[in-house]
Amino acid sequence: MAKGKKENLELSGVEETIEVFGAREHNLKNIDISIPKNKLVVITGISGSGKSSLAFDTIYAEGQRRYMESFSAYARQFMGDMERPDVDKITGLSPVISIEQKTTNKNPRSTVGTVTEVYDFLRLLFARIGEAYSYNTGKKMVKWSEDEILDNIFLKFSTKKISLLAPLVRGRKGHYRELFEDVRKKGFLKVRIDGDIKDLVPKMQVDRYKIHDIELVVDRLQVTPDQKVRLSQSLQKSLQLGNGLLFLLLNDSGELVQYSRQLMCEDTGISYEEPSPNTFSFNSPYGACPICKGLGNVYTISIDEVLPDKSKSINEGGIVPLGEERDASVFQQIVGFSKKHKINLDISIKDLPEAQLNLLLYGDGIANTSFEVDVNDETIPDTYTGNYEGIIPMLKRWFSSSYSTEALRGWVEKFMQLKTCNACNGKRLKKESLWFKVDDKDISELSDLDLEKLLDWFSGIESRLEKRQNVIAKDILKEIRERVQFLLNVGLNYLSLNRPSKSLSGGESQRIRLATQIGSQLQGITYILDEPSIGLHQRDNQRLIEALKNLRNIGNSVLVVEHDKDIMMAADYLIDIGPQAGKHGGEVVASGIPKDLLKLDTVTSSYLNGKMQIRVPSERRKGNGHTLHLNGASGNNLKNINAEFPLGKFICVTGVSGSGKSTLINETLYPLLSVHAYKSKMTPLSYKNIKGLEYIDKVVEIDQSPIGRTPRSNPATYCGFFTDIRTLFASVPEAKIRGYKAGRFSFNVKSGRCDVCEGGGMRVIEMNFLPDVYVHCEKCNGRRYNRETLEIRYKGKSISDVLDMTVDEAVEFFQNVPYIYRKIKVLQEVGLGYITLGQSAVTLSGGEAQRVKLSTELSKRDTGKTFYILDEPTTGLHFQDIQHLVDVLNKLVDRGNTVLVIEHNIDIIKIADYIIDLGPEGGQGGGRILFEGTPEELSKNKESFTAVFIKEELAKYKR
Repeated sequence: MAKGKKENLELSGVEETIEVFGAREHNLKNIDISIPKNKLVVITGISGSGKSSLAFDTIYAEGQRRYMESFSAYARQFMGDMERPDVDKITGLSPVISIEQKTTNKNPRSTVGTVTEVYDFLRLLFARIGEAYSYNTGKKMVKWSEDEILDNIFLKFSTKKISLLAPLVRGRKGHYRELFEDVRKKGFLKVRIDGDIKDLVPKMQVDRYKIHDIELVVDRLQVTPDQKVRLSQSLQKSLQLGNGLLFLLLNDSGELVQYSRQLMCEDTGISYEEPSPNTFSFNSPYGACPICKGLGNVYTISIDEVLPDKSKSINEGGIVPLGEERDASVFQQIVGFSKKHKINLDISIKDLPEAQLNLLLYGDGIANTSFEVDVNDETIPDTYTGNYEGIIPMLKRWFSSSYSTEALRGWVEKFMQLKTCNACNGKRLKKESLWFKVDDKDISELSDLDLEKLLDWFSGIESRLEKRQNVIAKDILKEIRERVQFLLNVGLNYLSLNRPSKSLSGGESQRIRLATQIGSQLQGITYILDEPSIGLHQRDNQRLIEALKNLRNIGNSVLVVEHDKDIMMAADYLIDIGPQAGKHGGEVVASGIPKDLLKLDTVTSSYLNGKMQIRVPSERRKGNGHTLHLNGASGNNLKNINAEFPLGKFICVTGVSGSGKSTLINETLYPLLSVHAYKSKMTPLSYKNIKGLEYIDKVVEIDQSPIGRTPRSNPATYCGFFTDIRTLFASVPEAKIRGYKAGRFSFNVKSGRCDVCEGGGMRVIEMNFLPDVYVHCEKCNGRRYNRETLEIRYKGKSISDVLDMTVDEAVEFFQNVPYIYRKIKVLQEVGLGYITLGQSAVTLSGGEAQRVKLSTELSKRDTGKTFYILDEPTTGLHFQDIQHLVDVLNKLVDRGNTVLVIEHNIDIIKIADYIIDLGPEGGQGGGRILFEGTPEELSKNKESFTAVFIKEELAKYKR
């Protein structure tokens, strides 16, 4: 098996295995490992030990590379690069699918419904069996005959001059030269192109790259009794050419009225097109709300941002986008306009007459006097047409114009707010789409239901539908129910289909992809998952385990990188990577069935069998006597709750997934504290009031996002002590003689870095249709700097040697340089002694990145009034790493600060001084505070699901 220290438990009775030989990716120590196929296999170990290197960077990378190699050399040069992993050989590997811990699409148009494709089936259902109702009267729409349409035209438009139009092209690109020539030869004279009526001429065509609406002008006439026969014939021809649809254009007013042989309102005459799936898509121009374009919200220009201080005059900069009096052309235009209308620019804005202020804000060509203007407001022109444009129309034009730069749009955005669209009330669809219903529910109402209620609604729906509808909907309903059930099986019952995917956590998005894969029913696949238990309450772990076993049972190999005890013990086979992290890891220390591993003496086994444990403190902290009171929080699913946060304590906010933890802390409390401490522009969700802010002077949010996204970022640059190291090297006598400044020792500055690799240490060799190869720079041999810079040495070490030191080595090396030693020592204290100072940020795990951020905060001098917020800090952490984390967080609290963590991990919950438990369920079944107090008090609570697990834990680990 592994080449190194290892307690080996042989596979028994396994015939099919994935064999890995000589894996050396990152810190792996040339390991060999046999992994049983068609089993649930968990790979665990200390954070940074090499779990992901084995699972993703070796096994998954090789599977992907083999897939890519199946394409021709010609095709591969147009596809993404796939680097060959550093491994001798892998045998028995089936096609690989990775379900990683990354968030799904950040596109604002992406929702849970679109990602899971449930919404696509829902659109199909409404298009095929939805019943239309009039948005004016609420009455059911009926299908009219040609005679009924004719009678309605005479009733509503008698004596009016009209044009009958037959729609030929609706929202499609193309030049349509052949279409124009065809209808011209049939004797038609005019067409209406994108709203303009034009004569049909030979070789006529439109811009092929733009979207067009084209209607054929079938007839132009006056609605009089003597024209009834002609009107009837033209009506029939229009409906024929328009596939049952026609437009009636009033020649005088330009009003367009739609008629359809399909769906019409008897009372008002309004008509809907025959529905298609696109009718219910907010990503299609035929379904999207025309104001917000299907986003559900719009940017509006806020008067509070434009005029933040009305005590100032305009010349003093009272209109912020305008600035103070100066020679700029816009300001001079204001001056000229003000003289014409006798507006005094030297008096405070609050003393200006409202009519004059509105003239300045909205210009002289607009009657709108509202103090808040929607950027989609059609009353505000995109081009300047009046004598004076006005500040608000100018901002609107700059924001929406395609000619504006990103920098200009970003500047204008500072004066805007994102608000729910008034036209669709955030439902994203046009009004006609929202008046198609199935069993008295429109598609938006169903999308707003949490998934559990949605499945309930679909249960037995056949009894509420007509026989014809049941025949049509049979297969669609089966697909919807199955897909929603898969989502419930992985603990996502609290989500709704309209939940934006960008708001999902890494764990939620991963479980959505897991549910999608279960639904695909693929067989013979090797699935590799990265901590699917993230964000999942202990109560729901069993459902996740069942979902993983289901994936295994249909004939797949499931490899899970995981630290959760329940999932480890439920595995068919367990692989422990270690013994430590970084260069001290990379070996297989144990492998076998979980119950056999419990008998061993590895770090993981010791925590699993109880020999080692994260101890409960002997007493809970009393705090500093001050409390933060947040009252009336009602954002998302919160039920107007009042929460207390005692300061100077370790606070843990817990509760089942979707109970409202992130809404309360990340979207309500944190924005409030950020506005208080830093005057930020964050907008908290709805609340009544907050008391106790005077006891907090700083708020710090620490998440697991990378400390840098380029290979040039590293712990030394992020923590800030690399600047001190460069200054130290610049103070060396040899450096002073040569005139080197601190900038000389930066690998991002031309003077000191290697001019071949430009400070990267590596060169990229492009291999055309093969993956790019990264090699050490032949000039500097990967040391990043040029020869002259490397000649400067401090205690015998060059700047490159220092970057290659581990944190443990650097602590000893800089022991006599207090201002550097103190910062590096903190990195060692948080358990990161094994990483190098110059290690690329992109190679750090989420847990390592979070501890780097924690060490940065620890190294700062605080006032003891700092409020720290951490969202699931145990993500990616082994039991031993959690102990390091607990030690660090306790240090912060012992200094008088307040640490608040949102967490499901029972090891963190049990050591907290104060717990806020939300629930009892997720989604609309949650949003209440079930308990506030100590873990011991929580264990007695009868309503809380967390109480059940904390009671077991406290009983198991007695003080």
